[in-house]
Parts: sequence; C-alpha cells; structure tokens
Amino acid sequence: MAGYSTAKQEESLSIIRYPRAPLAAALLISFVSTANAAGWPWPGWQDSNATRVKALALLQTLNATLLSRDSATQTLQRWCAAHHMAPEARIIARRDNATVKSASDEMRTQLQVGPGEALGYRRVALACGDKVLSEADNWYVPSRLSAEMNNTLEHSDTPFGTAVAALHFTRRTLYARLLWSPLPIGWETQLPASRDGVQALDIPERILQHRALLYRQDGKPFSLVEETYRQDIFAFPLDPH
Repeated sequence: MAGYSTAKQEESLSIIRYPRAPLAAALLISFVSTANAAGWPWPGWQDSNATRVKALALLQTLNATLLSRDSATQTLQRWCAAHHMAPEARIIARRDNATVKSASDEMRTQLQVGPGEALGYRRVALACGDKVLSEADNWYVPSRLSAEMNNTLEHSDTPFGTAVAALHFTRRTLYARLLWSPLPIGWETQLPASRDGVQALDIPERILQHRALLYRQDGKPFSLVEETYRQDIFAFPLDPH
C-alpha cells in the first residue's frame, strides 16, 4: 500500500490561502497515490514502519525547506548534493516546448496584469543528473524582466530561478500540498500494523505540490509558478538503521 486515504479525511481538508507575506503558506495534506507495483528500487527502502517514518521526515523536511527559501532551484541543488544523487550536484531544466497553458483570469489578477498584456509560459522538468526531481509550470511577465533574462528564458534550458537571480526576488507561497503521506493521520498515537520489511516501499510518481508568486524588490509580482515534486526526490540509498 503506497499511502493512506479516507473519504472522511479528504472531506475535512481544504486549501487555506494566506494574506500577502514573504513566507506565508498553506498546507493541504491529501493522501493520494498511485502505487508502483515493483516498489522503490533503492537500497534501504524496505516497507516497514521505521522506513515510513523516515520517508515522512524527509518529505516534511523538503517541504519546510522549500517554504522557507525563495529559490526552489537552489533548494533542489542543495538536496541533490546532500544526498549524493549525481556526480555533479547541478540542476538542469529540461524544457517541454510542446505544452502550452494559458493563464487563468485568477492568475492574471495575482500577477497584477490586464487581459491584454502578454505573458510568457515555460514548462520544465528540473533534473539532477538522470533524476527528475520536479516539474514546473511558470507564467511570467516579460515586461518586468530585463531583455537578457527574457532571451535566456526563451532560448536556453537555464532554470527560471537562475535566469532571474539578479532580481534578488522574494517568494510567496500560495499553497503547498502533500500529494502522498507514508503514514496515516494519527500515526504518532497509534502506528499501523507492523510490516515485515521484505517488500520495497511503494512511492507514487508525484509526492508534493507548491504554487507560488515571485516578486521583484519593488513589490511587483513577475512570475507565478506551480511545482510538482516527484518520487526521484528519494532516489538515494536509505540508512536501514
């Protein structure tokens, strides 16, 4: 069983939207998963309560770090380095030029642009080595970026956060969702029945999602990004002890 879900739990949860603040965030935990029948192949990820506690701690650590930093790219690069996930801990953006998504009216309101103003759109997979750590949809306002930044975004695979780093931007999270939980609500008072630890833990493809606005130093929003973090976040050997 990859995760936990009950109708009662899901009915009681909703997205909480916070007023504007640099680190304000909302957390929605929805226990939704798609099982990987083969189980997670990396050493140490046997399905046991101890492994699930570690997986939950890692997931919450990543979530908290993302919420406390302005650049998701830098957070992923540090994560990759800390867990020795590639010979060179460098995040590469693999562009998807075939996908185009229009911004909704709500998105335009959040970006403070009118219905006729041109928006840029970028969809990328952020990878460390051969591991895809996240997928990101990004709507941005070209008129609020420099010509060099726009050129980089249009004609290269440079991660968005790297391309606009000179803005020294701040990030406001609109919502954060855990798409998977290794343990059910209330596990700390009553753990589920113990597992034998023989089978590998099933981890779904998508485990965490954030939506955020990026702001220039003058307070103008210039980007709205939706990031979906993938199972390769856990693509490293886990200490079994």
